[in-house]
Amino acid sequence: MGSEPVNVNEFQELAKQSLPKMYYDYYAGGAEDQHTLKENLEAFFRIIIRPRILVDVSRIDMSTSVLGYKISAPILLAPTAMHKLANPQGEVATARAAAACNTIMILSYMSSCTVEEVANSCNAIRFYQLYVYKRRGISAQLVQRAERNGYKAIVLTVDAPRLGRREADIKNKMVAPQLKIFEGLMSTEVTSDEGSNLEAFAKDTFDASLSWKDIGWLRSITNLPVLIKGILTHEDAIKAVEVGVAGIIVSNHGARQLDYSPSTISVLEEVVHAVGGKIPVLFDGGVRRGTDVFKALSLGAQAVLVGRPVVFGLAAMGEYGVKRVIEMLKDELELTMALSGCPTLKHINRSHVRTEREMLQSML
Repeated sequence: MGSEPVNVNEFQELAKQSLPKMYYDYYAGGAEDQHTLKENLEAFFRIIIRPRILVDVSRIDMSTSVLGYKISAPILLAPTAMHKLANPQGEVATARAAAACNTIMILSYMSSCTVEEVANSCNAIRFYQLYVYKRRGISAQLVQRAERNGYKAIVLTVDAPRLGRREADIKNKMVAPQLKIFEGLMSTEVTSDEGSNLEAFAKDTFDASLSWKDIGWLRSITNLPVLIKGILTHEDAIKAVEVGVAGIIVSNHGARQLDYSPSTISVLEEVVHAVGGKIPVLFDGGVRRGTDVFKALSLGAQAVLVGRPVVFGLAAMGEYGVKRVIEMLKDELELTMALSGCPTLKHINRSHVRTEREMLQSML
């Protein structure tokens, strides 16, 4: 390889060169026309930062906490599936990189490595992502295993009663390998004559009847706090608070579910206002720069989750690549804070950004 990447985006091209087309398309692709996939990125371009000058920024403190757990910066690792498709060490390498960067990894329900393998790989705070299956006992067993192995929260993904139409996976006839995490519980080896085996697996196993009342069931089977991932509207944010979740993750599933749903940064503030500070709001979708992190924090997010860049870093350079992705985002956030006159995260507020709508209104 030539020179090392100088920003997170450059890891994507390296990953494309190193991965089989089927796996790269799986990680990189979105649903249908991929409109929302593009918008998740481009909506950030339409938000302008308003810096403050003559502020003492000789020391920058990016540290924060999520659910009481201290981390070095407001950047977590989003749950992303099947890391062994990207690197033979899989989620163990990702977990070690997260631990080295003193941040939280959310382990995917479709992890290539088991809950136990990741827990034993290093000493760190981590959360576990859950889907609810038609056979509820499987979901309950996975929750219990996570709790038994020291995971600190359950992240329930709520935007996937069925799998979105991911046309690259259909064309490639994407095959889900048998995953050790499900050994003794169920098989991921689903045969389909048409398109993606992942889509067939989801249709056979995901519980499409999941509803708000079931949050109570989940809370009843664990002592861990429950966050829900997939909120995009103020109506659902209010309901989430009412049913007693510990936090919300504003997410459109990396634009892999419903195409033409809004970009997450465009609805973040709506959700933050609906919650009214009662529970933390985290953010997921399109983060590629430290400036993106800064913009999300300005609009009310407590922290951001990063998904695809982590997988691309893993595919390109293994554990080191994941560390570099996190470090790059941290370094860029630190610089953005310094240049914007924000020595700590508490100094970042709504006055530091202006949206496209606000800029247009100011010209009227």
